[in-house]
Amino acid sequence: MCQLLGMNCNVPTDLHFSMDGFYLRAGKTDQHCDGCGVAFFQNKSVRIFRDHLSALNSPLAQCVKNFNFKSLNAIAHIRKATQGEVNLENTHPFLREIWGENWVFAHNGNLKTVPSLGKDEIEFYQPIGTTDSEWAFCFMANALKNRFTQKPDNKTLFATLQKLGRQLQEQGTFNFLLSNGKVMFAFCTTDLYYLTRQAPFGKVARVDDDAVIDFSKLTHENDKVAVIATKPLTKNEPWVKMQKGELCLFKDGEWQKI
Repeated sequence: MCQLLGMNCNVPTDLHFSMDGFYLRAGKTDQHCDGCGVAFFQNKSVRIFRDHLSALNSPLAQCVKNFNFKSLNAIAHIRKATQGEVNLENTHPFLREIWGENWVFAHNGNLKTVPSLGKDEIEFYQPIGTTDSEWAFCFMANALKNRFTQKPDNKTLFATLQKLGRQLQEQGTFNFLLSNGKVMFAFCTTDLYYLTRQAPFGKVARVDDDAVIDFSKLTHENDKVAVIATKPLTKNEPWVKMQKGELCLFKDGEWQKI
């Protein structure tokens, strides 16, 4: 299956260190070679770069690494196909407009089927590709749009997304990241970890290639960065493993209690 990487911060931050290790899993330290993508939120807009090639072989992925994109929220994905051909339309992350906002979604897992909408509900969104992932995203987006004509508060939205996530995980494995550029939601069925980087900052070593970075030289005292990943990316940080059916909300670089 695929792997996920998310970042939520209180100041614009680049994803280079995490993404460089993450992309090694696209053919060097793991076999997630069937496409790659990353979305960087920029105020109300979002830059999305996707390729059906492995992150290690994709000229686009290498080009993105050369740009110093900084964002408050970012989602990256490397694909190991379970449903749908290896092509661009089946590559994550996926984007939809909901309540006048850009919402970006990426999924790790495999669903046998996706429930139907209620008989009185309207189908606002349809998948473009043939993955269970995009199908599930459209199901969630339709459910949200039918239930709320305007975006609800975070507490109500959290409860609804948790219910939808638990409904979908009954059909298989359903780990996902979802963001509107202001907050990040993370739902776990099997494997999803998170941590918050904050002062005091120090040296951190990556899992996949032993590369080391000293964040104390690159950060300020009040910086906070939440990182979410399918598998821990570093060796010497306190990664928290999420539980089955758990939904987490991150805002301003921190896990938020709902």
